[in-house]
This record gives sequence, C-alpha cells and structure tokens, in this order.
Amino acid sequence: MSTATITAQDINKLRQATGAGMMDCRKALTEAGGDFEGAIDWLRKQGQKVAAKRSDREAKEGVVIAKTTADNKTGIVLTISSETDFVSKNADFVAFAQSIADAAIANNVKSAEELNDVVINGAKVSEMINDKLASIGEKIGVARFERVEAPYVASYIHGAYRMGVLVAFNKDAGEAGKDVAMQIAAMNPIAVDANSVSPDMVERERNIVVDQMKQDPKMAGKTDEMIGKIAEGKLNAFFKENTLTAQPFVKDASKSVADYLKSAGDLKVIEFKRVALG
Repeated sequence: MSTATITAQDINKLRQATGAGMMDCRKALTEAGGDFEGAIDWLRKQGQKVAAKRSDREAKEGVVIAKTTADNKTGIVLTISSETDFVSKNADFVAFAQSIADAAIANNVKSAEELNDVVINGAKVSEMINDKLASIGEKIGVARFERVEAPYVASYIHGAYRMGVLVAFNKDAGEAGKDVAMQIAAMNPIAVDANSVSPDMVERERNIVVDQMKQDPKMAGKTDEMIGKIAEGKLNAFFKENTLTAQPFVKDASKSVADYLKSAGDLKVIEFKRVALG
C-alpha cells in the first residue's frame, strides 16, 4: 500500500488498537507499507507501550457465554455478536444467547458451522438468528466458537457477559479451576507457559527487543552477540509477564500460578480459551 492509499480510517483503526497518536499511526503505516501488524511492530520498536498481538478480541458488542457439560469434561465459549450495547445488555438477548449455548452443549457441537444447523424447538439456530435480526433490526450472529475437551474443564463468565474463559486441567480442579479462570480473565496471558508460545510470536518479540536496543544510545558499541544475550533476558521477562504459569497469582502475589497449581494438588493446565468483546 502506498502512502496515498493510507486512509484516515486506516489511521483511526491503528489508533484505536494501540492508543498511539495520529501522526505516529500515520508514520507507522507508511513505514510498514500499509500492513497493520507491521505498523504495530514499528510502533513497538520505537518504544511505544503497545500490547502484543491478541486474538481474543473480536466483536465490539454482543454476549459471551462459557459453559461446560455436567461432567466438566467438555466446555464451549461462544460470542453472539450485535451492533450496539443497547441490544447486548437486553435480558431477552442474553437469554437468546444462553439458549444457543445450551443447545451447543446438549448437541455436542464442535464448530460454529455445526452450531448453525442445530435445531431448537423446531427451528435451526441460523433461522433463529435471522428471525432475531429481523425483529431487532441489527446484524447479529455466531461471531466466535471455541471448544475444549479434557479430564476437567472449568468455565467462567466475567463482566456482564463481556468475556468468557475455559480452562482445561489434567484432573478435577474444583474451586482452583475458577481461581485460574479468573486469573486468565484478569491477566490475559498469551499461553500456558514459555514452551507454549508460538515460534512466530517468540521471533517477533525477539526482533522488536533487538531493534529497540539497537536504537538505544546506551547500547552503542555493544556486539551483536552481547545484544543477543541481553535480548534473551528481556524475552524471559516477557514470558514471566505474559505466560500463565509464570505470572504472579492474583489472589496471592507472593506465589506464581505454577506454585498455586502445585499447592492445589499438582494441577496442570493443558490449555485455555479466553474470548472477550472489545
């Protein structure tokens, strides 16, 4: 994309996502040739406090429902999107979303496509959504669907149906399941532990850290090898802040989540899903 095709809408989108100033957003998009993710990286390389890429936020408005089966071995989290919070805060719309989530659990649904074909009281979910769209005059739909299976799955809904969390454990987690789900809701980790972070994200973070250091006058004269070693230290700090088991436990910051899991019966988190409006 050339500078001429970077629109005010593009700049505003980047500004909304990063909180950076308008001129900085324009410069970032120009430097990145219009690539949105590249522009975010450019801002971060300049030292701007911009959050790492997150995939948990999609629809701006709607209802997020997280549920598990009665035996806690399967969990689903879904978003029924709407265009305005006026609709999403409506009790009837919340009940509508709950009924779809209940149907997903009852029918052992594995995908959004499969969910649309589920029949509730003689009507397919897709038909019910079309009817609801016609009655409220807003575009709605199944915007996100995630499913987890494990020996034990905990679910948690936070903030008036604006966020849902599923956590898969190696065994029955009891009350600890909710504690860990609340941790994920509050602290937004990107992975269970450092080993679970995707190689692409690790490389992306490493490149940003190295570029930041090369621009730092204090790093003048440092060899690439020395910068590389310092970068690894900074990456470890990134993992500690952004991976679940390394984070301080929100209910007792004197211990890590890993410490808490051990004290709760040597629990292990297999995976988690965090779905948020935003």
